[in-house]
Order: sequence, then structure tokens, then C-alpha cells
Amino acid sequence: MNKLRKLLDPEIRAKNLRALRYAARGLAWDWLHPAQPDPVFLVGCSRSGTTVTYETLAAAPQLLKFGYELPDFWDGLWGPLNNGWESEAAGAEQARPAHRAAAQRFFYQRLGAGRVLDKTCINTLRLPYLYKLFPAARFVFIQRDGRDNISSMIDGWRHGRTDGGFGLAHFFGPFPEPVAINGGEFKEWHFFLPPGWRDYNQASLEEVCAFQWISANRLALDAKRQIPPEQWVHLRYEDLFERPVEMFERAFAQLDLPFTADLRARCASLHKRPTSIVMGAPQKQKWRQHNPEAIERILPMIRPLMMEMGYGADV
Repeated sequence: MNKLRKLLDPEIRAKNLRALRYAARGLAWDWLHPAQPDPVFLVGCSRSGTTVTYETLAAAPQLLKFGYELPDFWDGLWGPLNNGWESEAAGAEQARPAHRAAAQRFFYQRLGAGRVLDKTCINTLRLPYLYKLFPAARFVFIQRDGRDNISSMIDGWRHGRTDGGFGLAHFFGPFPEPVAINGGEFKEWHFFLPPGWRDYNQASLEEVCAFQWISANRLALDAKRQIPPEQWVHLRYEDLFERPVEMFERAFAQLDLPFTADLRARCASLHKRPTSIVMGAPQKQKWRQHNPEAIERILPMIRPLMMEMGYGADV
């Protein structure tokens, strides 16, 4: 009777049907190797506006999408558990043909044939790796003023998100050495693990978040020089408020996607959408209400990169 109840349970039946569909597509991939276009990778430091950008790009019916991030998949190819806890970064030297095949199979199994939009924030740390795997991929990178970005990360470390937390022990298990960030308030890292993370295991929370912001944006900007300009779409979080229609119209054109009237209307109201999964709707200069003292303390640390990224006028 217990087995019968399980067979009749709608959720279990849906899960079993999904598993069968994945298995069938996996066999089709193994036998036929259907042609798949290289993906569109949306990247940016955590809390930089990737969610609202993803939701906007995902409204294009020409793109296949998961609706969630894939850090466990990408880390399974190259990550802390198979690189000696180095970091979640990856360079071109780590790229293997088998990694490309595994990614294509994974995408095809779950989404079918077509152009995939992948939004996984840790991929900001591994752009040369992805470009080596997918030389025809497009990369959409969004940057955000370090003061607001770091303030939002501080909130994320402290308050988690509406559907859980950002802690990494959930993915990796116990860390290989003690973590006592902010005087022991945090015993694991949150969001992502950049190269050199061990040097910040006893740092203040604002220093850790500043280090994460610098690492993510530095690696992305360095990778930009290696990727052809026609494959790189560079966005600014602040344009979500100042010129959202123009920003996304250009982005869609660079991705060879039609920018319809419905998309235009959606973009015109982006500033009203409660997309944040931490503490409310997107907002400029949010750091002045959240963590102003902490941000003032790390300004010298982030100032050089802020100026390089075009935020130098009032830093």
C-alpha cells in the first residue's frame, strides 16, 4: 500500500517522469550528439543586479533557461572539492573537452535543444575557462557601485535570503580549516570562494565582502580583454534606474534577440519590480541607509577599482 500511495502521489510521479525524460534525452545525446549553440552566460558579483537582469533576458522566448543557478554543476567540473580547496575560480588551463561535453549533455537533458541562458554568479570567477570551453558563447556582465554592492552582500551574509541562506558548507561540507570571520560571527564563507580566501578567514565582514567584490570584478574585467568585443555585453546596475529601456535594447541587439514591445514595457517598469531576494527592491545609494559606517571603513580598499569602473567622481 505504501508503494501504491507513492505511485499516486503527484509530486513523486512528476519527479519520476522528469527522471525518465532526462534519461531518454541523455541517451539521445550519447547516440546522436545533436548540434547545440554555445550558451549565453550572465555573470556578475553576487548582489550586483544579476537577478533582475536574468529575469529580463529570460523573458526572450528564444532562450532556454533553468530558473536557478548551477554552482554545484560547475564546481563539480572544477571546484573546491576537486582542486584542493583552491577556490571556485577556473582558468583556461583547467578547461577540458570532457567539461564541454558534460555541460552540453547537462543542458540538453534538462532543457532540450537550443540556446541556453545560464546565470550562475560563481562563473564571474571562471570566464577564461568558459570562453575556452565555448568559444562562440556570449557573455553578459553587470557591474554595480562597490559601496552598494558590498552593503547588499553584508546584508546577505547576515540575513540570508527569502528562501534560505548563502552559506557554502551546504555545498562543500566542513571547511578544511577554521573560519572565524567578523570575530567568529561566521564560521563558513557565504556567496562564493575567491582565490586567496584563506587570507580573510579572520577578517571583518566588510573586509571579506570588499575582497569578494574586488575579486569578482577584477577577474571579469581581466577576462574581458581576452573575449572578442562582439561577444561581450557590459551592463551597469545603475542604468536600471537611469536608462533601463536603452540598456536592454542594446543588450538584446548584441545578443541578436528581438526587443519586442512587451519587453520594452517590462524594462520601463524595472525600477518598480521587487526583485531582491535579500532586503527589498533595487535602489541606488542604498548603502547610505544600510551599513554606512562599514562601507566608509573599506572605501580605501575599493577606491582604485571603483575609479577604474567609472565610479570615481564621488568616492
